[in-house]
Amino acid sequence: MTKVHVKNNRWAAGSFPNTPEGEEVFTITEDRFNTAMALFDDVNGKLSTFIDWDTDHWDSSMAEAEVLLTWNMPMENLKQVAPKLKWIHCIGAGVEHMLPLDWLPDDVVLTNNKGVHAAKAGEFGLMAVLMLHSHIPQLVTNQQKRIYNSLYAAPIAGKTLVVVGTGSLGGAAAKKVQQLGAHVIGVNRHGKSVDGCDEVVTTAQLDEVLPRADYLLCAAPDTPETRGLIDRRRLNLMKLTAGVINIGRESIMDYDALCDKLEGGSLAAAILDVFDPEPIAEDSRLWATPNLIITPHVSADDGDSYIPITLDLFFRNMQLFLADKPLLNPIQKSLGY
Repeated sequence: MTKVHVKNNRWAAGSFPNTPEGEEVFTITEDRFNTAMALFDDVNGKLSTFIDWDTDHWDSSMAEAEVLLTWNMPMENLKQVAPKLKWIHCIGAGVEHMLPLDWLPDDVVLTNNKGVHAAKAGEFGLMAVLMLHSHIPQLVTNQQKRIYNSLYAAPIAGKTLVVVGTGSLGGAAAKKVQQLGAHVIGVNRHGKSVDGCDEVVTTAQLDEVLPRADYLLCAAPDTPETRGLIDRRRLNLMKLTAGVINIGRESIMDYDALCDKLEGGSLAAAILDVFDPEPIAEDSRLWATPNLIITPHVSADDGDSYIPITLDLFFRNMQLFLADKPLLNPIQKSLGY
């Protein structure tokens, strides 16, 4: 029998889940686990599972665990605490909260939830781009000020969307926006073609495409390469009429610079879904910034099916693990994603 330790997190301010509502969404219960496992005949009956909260029984259970299913964990002395551990699956797509990965033993594979968020993120990305195109942030700001001002928009065909980070989140949004006739430019570290993008450039060419953007959608993970990528200088390269969306991580973008530009009228609007810390502080300037829509990190998380989809990926990987085959979504230790 392969021992699996499932570590759930109780809600705590500034941690994960980031709201009390999120605790129910992201909890892997025994019922959810067994329901998902029942669909995998070649896994059923081969696992011994301990489902825990936080670190209530961490040391005693991890002493025998070969597999860890979790969002986070105590990293110190992991090899000593869990000498049999071979595989960790993170239930999030981003693993920035685990960086740097110098704590990860060389013989332990770390995988993530890449792909689980794609359907919801694609729909949210499309919605956000259309909201910017139809001036919804400005209309909401006008509503708050009791200003009745007609702001018109033609169909979006012919507009240009720049997508920074063309993985499962950005790639899903790109496909949906492209279908409406927009010109989509993808930006990634390797410059390889991506389904849904009319052009793809490397991150080194970002300065060349930002002035062309009517809309910028950031969906990159938090890594040493992406932190501060959309800084004040790069925001200044954009059209005064451009709109900005961030569904990746706050670390990608300079939010103070973004607020300055929105307040000064040198950028049209923005929709932000990711913050650090979460929830946003009550005295954050973001709350009062005009033409800015705030969504509380809901762009890619499906409250109904997130855990079932996560467990489907986990058990597909478990089939590979039991067969001693390479796992899906391995994290590259040197890159952090």
